[in-house]
Amino acid sequence: MHHIHFADLGLHPIALSLGPLDLRWYSIAYIAGIVLGWWYLLRLIARPAAPMIRPQVENLIFYATIGVIAGGRLGYVVFYGPGMLTRPLQIFKLWDGGMSFHGGAAGVSIALIVFARKHGLNWLRVHDYVACTVPLGLLFGRLANFVNGELWGKPSDVPWAIIFPGSRDGIARHPSQLYEAGLEGLALFAILAILFWFTDARRRPGMLVGTFLIGYGVARFAVEFFREPDAQLVQFASRTGLHMGQWLTVPMIAGGLYLIATARGRTPPLASAPSAS
Repeated sequence: MHHIHFADLGLHPIALSLGPLDLRWYSIAYIAGIVLGWWYLLRLIARPAAPMIRPQVENLIFYATIGVIAGGRLGYVVFYGPGMLTRPLQIFKLWDGGMSFHGGAAGVSIALIVFARKHGLNWLRVHDYVACTVPLGLLFGRLANFVNGELWGKPSDVPWAIIFPGSRDGIARHPSQLYEAGLEGLALFAILAILFWFTDARRRPGMLVGTFLIGYGVARFAVEFFREPDAQLVQFASRTGLHMGQWLTVPMIAGGLYLIATARGRTPPLASAPSAS
């Protein structure tokens, strides 16, 4: 069967070269996710009974950015690259790649709790609103993975299978990066948008972030069956029967189920967030 050759798509990890400086699509994906998420969050808080006001959102973006970078990198080191602990300077070489979504999510969550406490806000409702924006970053991030020709899927004969240059064996594989972009990005964004704009979910603390945790967890767990495990974790996947990414989604799904099950019992907001001090 004739398969798609990645080289024929004309994609390259570097978007623009300015002398010694290379601007990579992965960096652009991070920037685009943050900027578009910022814009969308401002639209969300424009609705009545929002948990924060516009000046606070600008401060929140700073906290969240630090959380996603620090958490994403440390999560990668702990779960996917523990060998870096013997070479601490390698941890700070972000340009060499290696970010974990689960670590980034934990980092952002901690940052949001600190932010909410500082401003006297309901931390769970802040999570609800931010959760609605996260799929945008996931969409751009997975598209960047595809452009980089990394994190490909398992061998396949489907018509859309792609021969990635880095696989070295010339075997066509599932473009699992695009599966994740569609499920974790577009589909999850649409689900959360429907719940936010057309139901009372935004008035039930924990409902939206719980939906996000379940949606992401189920999507990631399913797509991992079509994806190759990270090279350094092949033996782990063989020994445990699941990829590291699948194991890490289990507590996410459990936490999401708890938040949704208890959301109806929480007091809905009656007014907007307190003014910035």
